[in-house]
Amino acid sequence: MDITVSGRKTTVTDALRAHVDEKIGGALKVFDIEPMTADVVLRYEKNPSNPEPAIVEVTVRARGSVIRVAEHGVDMYTAIDLAADKVTRQLRKFKTKVIDNRQQGPSAAEVAPELPVEDLADLLIPEEQDDMLVREKVIDITPMTEEQALVQTDLLGHDFYVFENAATGLINVVYHRKNGGYGIIKPKIEELDA
Repeated sequence: MDITVSGRKTTVTDALRAHVDEKIGGALKVFDIEPMTADVVLRYEKNPSNPEPAIVEVTVRARGSVIRVAEHGVDMYTAIDLAADKVTRQLRKFKTKVIDNRQQGPSAAEVAPELPVEDLADLLIPEEQDDMLVREKVIDITPMTEEQALVQTDLLGHDFYVFENAATGLINVVYHRKNGGYGIIKPKIEELDA
């Protein structure tokens, strides 16, 4: 298991590195999934009105899937502890839904790996660019079941996920509903007269 610790606009001390190895490394060792790597980014938000300026971002790659976690805390040690707890929950979900159920076919993360975002501020759109197309993303679409797509949505922490429905061969989108649960968007299939 490989854990990479880096800091953005902050110094990663030996004590912080040891705490990450103890907490995050301990969470990863419990699940004994090979191969598994983790990238941990430590940073502070410079907003003085934020009561929790310490931010820990963890990206775990395990068997072709990507699991992302971001947690805030009053100090870096608290944020690391919270991130370790969340990583444990996400890995438990990954292990029970993906590995133990032995789903068929490659995961969407294997086919279309996500590139890490250097700074979350890059994702915000300036007000003058609200109506402009500012990013285009090309993805490889993998056939999978609706259940597999829901698992990938949870593991990536996204609000929606685009996939090819293995049963129909059509492009579908699963998404988190604001009131809880999930929804799915499917294209309307026109019946052809024979």
